Order: sequence, then structure tokens, then C-alpha cells
Amino acid sequence: MSTTKSELPQGRVLLAAALLAGALTGCSVFGSDAPTPASSPTVVPADVVKALTRTLAKRSAAVRHDDRVGFMSGIGGSRPGFARGQKTYFDNLGQLPLATFRFTFDPREMVRTGDDYWVVVDVHLQLEGYDAVPVVTPDRYRFTPALRRRGGFLLVSVTDSAWEQRNDVRPQPWDSGPIDVRTEQGVLGIFDPDSVYAATSLLGSVQRGISAVAGVVPYNWSRSVVVYALSDSTFLTGIEDLPGDPGSVDGVAFAVPSTPDGGELAATRFVLHPRMLDRPGVDRDRLIRHELTHVAVGEHDDNAPVWLSEGIAEYVSFQSLAPPDRMVSGAALAAAERGVDDLPGDATFNDAESDAHYGLAWWACEYIARSYGAQALWSLLDQLNVPDATEAGREQVLEDSLGIGQHELARRAGRLMVVTFDPGALVPDESPGSPESRTPTESNEPSATATTPVATPSVSGTSGR
Repeated sequence: MSTTKSELPQGRVLLAAALLAGALTGCSVFGSDAPTPASSPTVVPADVVKALTRTLAKRSAAVRHDDRVGFMSGIGGSRPGFARGQKTYFDNLGQLPLATFRFTFDPREMVRTGDDYWVVVDVHLQLEGYDAVPVVTPDRYRFTPALRRRGGFLLVSVTDSAWEQRNDVRPQPWDSGPIDVRTEQGVLGIFDPDSVYAATSLLGSVQRGISAVAGVVPYNWSRSVVVYALSDSTFLTGIEDLPGDPGSVDGVAFAVPSTPDGGELAATRFVLHPRMLDRPGVDRDRLIRHELTHVAVGEHDDNAPVWLSEGIAEYVSFQSLAPPDRMVSGAALAAAERGVDDLPGDATFNDAESDAHYGLAWWACEYIARSYGAQALWSLLDQLNVPDATEAGREQVLEDSLGIGQHELARRAGRLMVVTFDPGALVPDESPGSPESRTPTESNEPSATATTPVATPSVSGTSGR
């Protein structure tokens, strides 16, 4: 974690169940304070608590009423960088559709340093139309007595690097530097001055993706999403448990709980790597549909096997493409041609062989959908989305639902992939009538057809579960 960060109030990327977020601390956009020494909580006079409550209430009211003068009148300190950062923060918030914005604090967490007070402030922020409930994120502010207002206080810092490191504080884009917000129906795009040029094309792709995903995913969801499309990868690469090398991840969906310790799910959002800004077309559209599938599925796959969660996202992302246009990675096809007898495990799904794992997971879902009907995928997901499930328990669900276990499912999925993409590689070593030789091409649903497989799809994003 960096020892410096922006002078903007810092939020926290709140992530669920392995929940996505990592050492994402701030870029030093506007300068920073030196870390303060640790102190013991202070017994704070009641009049000081009341004064700080009024100061924070005035600050939040100024944001809600677009009152820049009122907002800046509560700012103190002599450093120009701090004032500039606060103006930028105000401008950022003014672009967001705020249903809720307010501050609270616990006087028991206040620490006195000379005449000043450090206060742990909870920021309550809800994006109207996108967050189910307000998201509460902590930060630490420093207040100093206002010389010209008896009993009043001014905000002089929103940065305490040592405290932020200890408490795993992580900024949202609007906390870290200038943003440029663009909206289309159902889409809130968070850009910055160097990425906003891509907004029109990107938001159109997300809108089309929402319609496509909504036609396949059976769960009720808002059909709206917040997408971060920034010119640098700091936010994305700071997310914990990314699938593989952070530099190779093109996009990732992340859950946003309502409180730092979890709480109700407020939203699921997704972020794109900067390189995707200049890659409009089929690959980016499919990546967006993959991430939108995680948004639409929400908590329905929190406890499901990763192969099923990611396989479904891949399966849905390809449904908008004609069969000849569907791609599978060379690594996945090579693995299928060698023969597979198991599906990738949760712990190793995103290892060095993740390209193959995504393809195998997708084709396991293809096999299920073609052999048993698409509804079987969602039924299986519901049955496997069980906390603390054992491998034996998961195997039993597969046996009960499909009549085959994980090993046989993997074998049949691999064979279907080869039949679809490289049928000449098949070795006729099984009798035509044996159960092992039957594939979904013998069912009522026709198999997809394709020519020689092309390059790996450019999706490596995941919900981080």
C-alpha cells in the first residue's frame, strides 16, 4: 500500500466473498499528510461533538444542494493541494445520481491531537437507480478549530496514511481524482478525462449487453449497472483474487456490500482494463456480456463451484453469436483433445492454465444445456449455491440432477468441444452405441458448428469468487 494518497476523501471498494479488492491505495494526485502517530481515544466534550456534527451536516447538505460555496466554506488548512482536491471531490459527487449522501461518526473513536481532532467518519452513499441500499464506507478526517467561528471546526485533512493502511481503506474512482460521468438508460459509466472519449461506443455496448443477458439469465435483477472505464489500471489491479496476472485481466465484476463487514448486497459493478477502451467490436462486446452475467446472477453463485459460475458467464456471453463465430482457446481445445477427466477446481481455476479452464467450464455448461435444456443450468446453479458444500455433496447433486458425476461431465464436455471445433481429431475408440460415445449432437438440440478454432477470446475477467 502506498504511503501517499489523494487529498480526496477516501472510500472503500467493498467486495464480497473473497470479495474482490486488494492493495489499492491512493495515487498521490493532490499531495498528502504525513501519517499521524497512534493515539488513544479521547473523552470528547459534548459541545465539540455537536459542533463536528453540524460541520459534517453542512458538508453533506452542500453536496446534496450543489452548493460549492457552502462546501468549500468548511475547508481549512494552508495547502493549495488540499483545497483543489476538495473542489474536485465536490465536482465528482455532483455528477453522480445521489439518492443518499451523509456522514456519521462515533465520538468514542475520536482522537485529540493538540487542538485538533481526528474523526473516523462513515460516508453513506447510494447511487440512485443502481444501488439497492446505501454503501457505508469509513474514512478518517482531521478537524481544527475555526478561528473566526467560535465553537466551529474546519476540515483540514482527509488523509492519515497509517490509519488507512491499518484499516484497509480503498478509494472509489470519485475519491481519487477527476472523473467524467456518462449515462445511458440502465448504464452509469465512470470515466476520467483521458478515457471519456470512448464513452459513446462503450455505453452502447453495455446497453446491448444488458438486453442480451436479460434474455438468457432467468433471475430478477435491476437490468442496470455501474461500469468503471478509466485510463489507468490502478483500481482494477488493486482488486484481490484477480484471475491470474493482473496485467492480463481485461475486466472483472465485483460485489459491493452495504457495510465494510459485509451486510446486504448494494450492487454488483464491473471495471474494464484501459486497453479495452480502444477495442470496440465482438471481443469487447463478449467480455461485457460475460461481466454483465455476473452482475445479473448476483448472489446466486456466491457459493457455487467456480467452474459453474465462470462457465455460465462464458455460456451466456456466447449466446448472441452465431455458432460459426464462437471461439474457444487453443489451450482448451488442446486439453480436450488430450482427454480431460475432471473439471478445474476452485483453488486452481485461475492458475497458469486458466485459458484452458475457462474453455472447459464453458463447454461443461454447453453440454448440460444441450443435453438437458438450458433451464438445467440454472437449476444446477441453485442447487450448488450452498455455503460450505463438500466435494462429496457437490458430486451427489450432479449425480441426482444429471445422472452423471463431475468426471463423466468433464469427459463429455471435452468430447463435445472436439466434435464442435476439430472433429478430425477424434479417435473412434468407442462403440457407437455405448453411453460414453453419445454426445448432445444425438439429442433434439443441434450441435453448434465451427471451423478451425481461432484465437483465445479476450475475456479473462471473473467475479472474483
